[in-house]
Amino acid sequence: LQPNAVFVLHGIALMLVFLFHAHRQFPGCGNIVTFSQFLFIAVEGFIFEANFGRKRPAVPIRYYFIMVAMFFTVSVVNNYALNLNIAMPLHMIFRSGSLIASMALGVIILKKRYSISKYMSIALVSLGIFTCTFMSAKQVASDSSLNEEDGLQVFLWWLLGIAALTFALLMSARMGIFQETLYKRFGKHSKEALFYNHALPLPGFLLLAPNIYHHAVLFSQSEPFQVPVIGLTLPIMWFYLLMNVITQYVCIRGVFILTTECTSLTVTLVVTLRKFVSLIFSILYFHNPFTAWHWLGTTFVFVGTLMYTEVWNSLGPFLARWRKRPKEE
Repeated sequence: LQPNAVFVLHGIALMLVFLFHAHRQFPGCGNIVTFSQFLFIAVEGFIFEANFGRKRPAVPIRYYFIMVAMFFTVSVVNNYALNLNIAMPLHMIFRSGSLIASMALGVIILKKRYSISKYMSIALVSLGIFTCTFMSAKQVASDSSLNEEDGLQVFLWWLLGIAALTFALLMSARMGIFQETLYKRFGKHSKEALFYNHALPLPGFLLLAPNIYHHAVLFSQSEPFQVPVIGLTLPIMWFYLLMNVITQYVCIRGVFILTTECTSLTVTLVVTLRKFVSLIFSILYFHNPFTAWHWLGTTFVFVGTLMYTEVWNSLGPFLARWRKRPKEE
């Protein structure tokens, strides 16, 4: 991988550590984390992309409002799914099924047609998600610490969480199709889109202000932590939040650099490895329960993703040249 790709992976790994720490101590803190990320990226974009509001957008602002409404809805629904008895590994694996939703909506809305290998890859991803979802359902239903009535209630909340994830998955796919048609019409302006996608939703966080304020108070009451090197002491949860915001910004900027400077194969590999890094950190670092069935489902998801992106075909010529190199020397 090129240095930028490795940099993105390291940023993702750090971001996940801070995010999981926050969710373990305060399970409902997703809104304050998302708000902080949006605010930081919006301020940065206002200064360096919008030039303090003096630069007019290349895409009419009304289209960004539609995109933002979708983006904000997906972000909030995904956050609340974590409060509905959805484990972090299942959350990440389920979101890996965006290929399914994108293909389905592409066929329905854009009338696209795909090759047999594409449909096979989607079938593998679907099977992997079904396997992990089914096994997680059994774990929730078989929790021995709950009586029958409480167990049923927990299971019903879990089903609601699955419905929320499904809705967010379809909405995210619809947003992708909307962006695709928008870029074809007005050209690609990814930095501009990044800014408006994070700046325009900020007023919407007023609806979540009580929850954000509540967790800000909880964060302030967390144990003190002395930041290395600078020696500043602050509540440890604010340190986690600061590190999460910075690493999230690094990841988004890194992905943008990759799309402009690296080959599509490198970008595809980084996006695929992102899911793998997320899963490994969740399982190993935080000792989340993960059975052999979960591993099998995860394997289906990642193999299907690689088939969909046709990495094998792209790697073929590279491996052939690599094998010939010793003979030429």
